[in-house]
Amino acid sequence: MSPRRNRQHGGAKPIDRTGGDHYGRMGASPGGGWETTEEWRGEDWAVRHVGGGGAAKHYRCPGCDQEIPPGVPHVVAWPQHGDVDDRRHWHKACWNARDRRSARLQRSRNAPRY
Repeated sequence: MSPRRNRQHGGAKPIDRTGGDHYGRMGASPGGGWETTEEWRGEDWAVRHVGGGGAAKHYRCPGCDQEIPPGVPHVVAWPQHGDVDDRRHWHKACWNARDRRSARLQRSRNAPRY
């Protein structure tokens, strides 16, 4: 049996100058993943999907109040006309279920969990 060959198939990917990348995704971001615009709560939100390799820190998901460890793919969302401080890191499932969840009370870090 001959050894397996890992060859690239095809040539260079075409560059789409209309705003999408070669997969049809809009706004490929330099940090990996892609960026889209979604409407939520009556305003436009910029949504960036971050792959596991682009996630380097611990974040707290506002949807479930659980930690997102480094290396886990997730979603970063912020109001379209918001500031850098308005960015929030969500689990993908929590972002997709944001309209089905009830409003949760935010607890402080030292508050008991009961």
